Amino acid sequence: MAKTKLPVIFEPSLRRVRVEFNGETIAQSDRAMLLRESSYELHYFFPLEDVRQEFLVESDFTNESKYKGNSQHWTVKVGDQEAENAAWTISGEPNKNRPDLRGYLTFEWNDMDHWYEEAEEVIGHPRDPYHRVDTVLSDRHIRVEVNDETVADTHRAIVLFETGLPARYYIPREDVQMNKLVDSDLHTICPYKGVASYYSIQTSEGLEENLVWYYPEPFPESIRITDTVAFYNEKVDVYIDGELEDRPRTVFA
Repeated sequence: MAKTKLPVIFEPSLRRVRVEFNGETIAQSDRAMLLRESSYELHYFFPLEDVRQEFLVESDFTNESKYKGNSQHWTVKVGDQEAENAAWTISGEPNKNRPDLRGYLTFEWNDMDHWYEEAEEVIGHPRDPYHRVDTVLSDRHIRVEVNDETVADTHRAIVLFETGLPARYYIPREDVQMNKLVDSDLHTICPYKGVASYYSIQTSEGLEENLVWYYPEPFPESIRITDTVAFYNEKVDVYIDGELEDRPRTVFA
């Protein structure tokens, strides 16, 4: 399964959006706009009137994007902390067939301390209203092999279907050879599922790094995957009812 190319959208969000830096609300709006350029490139843009201008220091930095147009930047400064060039607007005519972002300002997501949709903190990036995550209990026979060694075997998987991604098989820990899994320092963030931790897999041929992940505290929408682990089916052999599944082609392959 190849990466899905999504259409660019620039549309009003129905959610109250708030961003904080060094203990202060920098912007809050019921009129924020959501820009989606891809599955992982989403930004909230605030009307300039909903941004606290006293926390912005104009910068000489500009950037030219063939997609968005020319941008003007500000440093966000609150007390003794600042985020250099972390706020920006589009300062000229939009490029052909691109949204007109003039009159709006956005912030570099990771340079800010906290983002909220309504009263709930959001991690990673804005949630896409067209992105869906479903979890379904399956009784299919699922077996996972790594280097010809079986590391999981179950009839109790939770199949997670997520927009634009292959089906993921979350397997109860009791059906996984946990003695072959080695803790990893890797962590990743998903705004739909939570913060993931990782395992590597020790086989007779060596250590296969970061092939397995799990969510210690999944978000309520994905609570059914608690106490399960998932494998990159791009990198391991997955047998479904005895048939070897083709490895999907994604950005994780």
